[in-house]
Amino acid sequence: MSTASLPPQSSSASGSPRATGSSGSSQSTRQSAISAVTSYASRPQSIEFVDTPAQDYYSTNVFTKSVMKDRLPKETYKTILKTIDAGEKLDPALADVVAMAMKDWAMEKGATHYAHIFYPLTGSTAEKHDSFLSPTSDGSTLSEFSGKQLIQGEPDGSSFPTGGIRVTSQARGYTIWDVTSPAYILENPNGTTLCIPTAFVSWTGEALDKKTPVLRSMQALNTQAQRVLKLFGHSDGAFVSSTAGPEQEYFLIDRHFYYARPDLLNAGRTLFGCKPPKGQEFDDHYFGAIPERVLAFMHEAERELFKLGIPVKTRHNEVAPGQFEIAPMFESANVAADHQQQMMQTLKKVAEKYGMSCLMHEKPFAGVNGSGKHVNWSLGSSSQGNMLDPGDTPHENAQFLVFCAAIIRAVHHHQGLLRAVVASAGNDHRLGANEAPPAIISIFLGDQLTDIFEQIKGGGAKESLNSGTLTVGVDVLPPFPKDAGDRNRTSPFAFTGNRFEFRAVGSNQSIAGPLVAMNTIIAESVDFCATKLEELTAGDSSKLNGAIQTLISEILEECSSIIFNGDGYSEEWHAEAEKRGLLNLKTTADALPSLKAVKVEELFEKYGVLSKVELHSRLETYLEQYNLTVDVEANLAVKIAKIMIFPAAVRYQNELATTCTNLKQVGIEFDTDTLDAVTALVKELQDSIGTLEHAMADENAECPEAEARHQCDVILPAMLAVREAVDQLEGIVADDMWPLPTYQEMLFIK
Repeated sequence: MSTASLPPQSSSASGSPRATGSSGSSQSTRQSAISAVTSYASRPQSIEFVDTPAQDYYSTNVFTKSVMKDRLPKETYKTILKTIDAGEKLDPALADVVAMAMKDWAMEKGATHYAHIFYPLTGSTAEKHDSFLSPTSDGSTLSEFSGKQLIQGEPDGSSFPTGGIRVTSQARGYTIWDVTSPAYILENPNGTTLCIPTAFVSWTGEALDKKTPVLRSMQALNTQAQRVLKLFGHSDGAFVSSTAGPEQEYFLIDRHFYYARPDLLNAGRTLFGCKPPKGQEFDDHYFGAIPERVLAFMHEAERELFKLGIPVKTRHNEVAPGQFEIAPMFESANVAADHQQQMMQTLKKVAEKYGMSCLMHEKPFAGVNGSGKHVNWSLGSSSQGNMLDPGDTPHENAQFLVFCAAIIRAVHHHQGLLRAVVASAGNDHRLGANEAPPAIISIFLGDQLTDIFEQIKGGGAKESLNSGTLTVGVDVLPPFPKDAGDRNRTSPFAFTGNRFEFRAVGSNQSIAGPLVAMNTIIAESVDFCATKLEELTAGDSSKLNGAIQTLISEILEECSSIIFNGDGYSEEWHAEAEKRGLLNLKTTADALPSLKAVKVEELFEKYGVLSKVELHSRLETYLEQYNLTVDVEANLAVKIAKIMIFPAAVRYQNELATTCTNLKQVGIEFDTDTLDAVTALVKELQDSIGTLEHAMADENAECPEAEARHQCDVILPAMLAVREAVDQLEGIVADDMWPLPTYQEMLFIK
């Protein structure tokens, strides 16, 4: 494992000492941070190069199928495999055998404890550790791990957000082993822990977590997809799984700067800070050479991820300075969601070793591109492969066209739900800006698919647009086949060759919620298609082609308004979308009420994914999280403005006034424009702080939804007014007095 000599870290979040002015003897927290970052000692001094081939350690910390095959009795292994691959019910009687093999494997790797890993509605990862060792009567210990301990754990079911499902007096909750997501070893310098992915439910059976609805939605999608496959003559029953490959964007800044910014430390984003003189305007960071320190971090993070069996494929600089991306290959949606949580934890942990902080917030720096988590989604089975692969002649691939039409219909019918599952206080700062998909949900098909569907609408598809060959006019560069259509990064839901990419998901979000929504709405739409085709064919397979023509034509007639291949960033699209009757839910306060729509309640109940109680619990939880986030940010804004910005501004104002007075006493005229500007901005800052404090005190909401409306319409604009005054002061106050690390420093000093 590579190691690095790390910089000494700041002793406190708020920093000490603060600036004392140009005549003071103490350095400000900001000046200390800059000195530490730019000093030789702050950089990794020795990174041990590991030359072990990746294939030698890939999945070494995972209880894989091959490990199970070696350690389990043959029949037990076959039965477990049927559950993992085909979705068959798990026989609890096998748990003791699996538990023994899993414990032995883990203890051979140094584990003394096991932990049930689950994903509460906070969107983060939770874990409860228990020891394998039990004392015996003779004073020694015995290692134990039973099937019951593997299958079931009991964390407190009322101490996590439940949206009213559990209260303090109703504390019982259970974790349940998810055999479809492999157990793994979590390494620590002082030992290892066996981690077992689990679902988390209440004593009364409601889902209290992110995983359970994902598994339910995958089951629902498989059930409906099998009906369509049967119409096409495929009756092997191979489980149809949704698959996902989420691209993760993130920022890296030196931890000295992180500790010197109370807003980053507590809120994950900068509440103040003006744009640097140079930002991303030159496009010189995107796909640029990766800085050595960052590349060293990436190498080690990837090694840790490979050991966990997470198939990361891509790494590169993103558009904004200090921004990067990592992307894995496709996996089963449930495993992809678990791996995404592990990836975020790993990136943050490894960044600390290299003296950096990994920022997952959707918009940590205003005026600079934010970060998303583009969830690539498809569906397939072991026998059919990827069902969204159009092949060379997609106009002849009727099965593909049916599934694609079902997705178009699903997105059209459930725009509000798709917007709601990506709604958060952080993502509100990103969605709709000229860097991310708009808050208007639309679907991009590209030239080839759009042409095929237009042909079907007109009576039947006869041909597919030729992809052609690209020749660039340089003899030494070979010609190569180009794609049949362009990509569109402005679309929130785009077809990208053999999958759909849901680009509106926020970088800090769990992908479980979006997966649940996509799986369920597409299951409902596939159900609609299967029912229609069954009715039109009446068991006669010779009628299938005509039935498909009728089905797709009807879907396009109803849902074509959701298809948009143009520039989603343009103002013209906003006007056009309104004409088409598409929703434009700009904020979380606008979007989350979609979760209580009757058709959404009926959707989730019909397919057994979320009961009405479970759905409402999520609405309550997400509203609470939004309100708490804005509360924290508003309190931070007031505190930082009062005890850091205001004193610095007044000191500079006093210095200017003193200089003016001294010069006048010796008969020298002094231009007071700067003094006047600072005086006006100090007054503006005081007034805006007072307005924000009044707005915070005035909050008396009847319910979480009304509180969210107040936060969105009153608190956030008041915070923005404080920010405007602070950011203007940053451009005037003497550099040695400014207390916060600036955007220029955080984004460019590595």
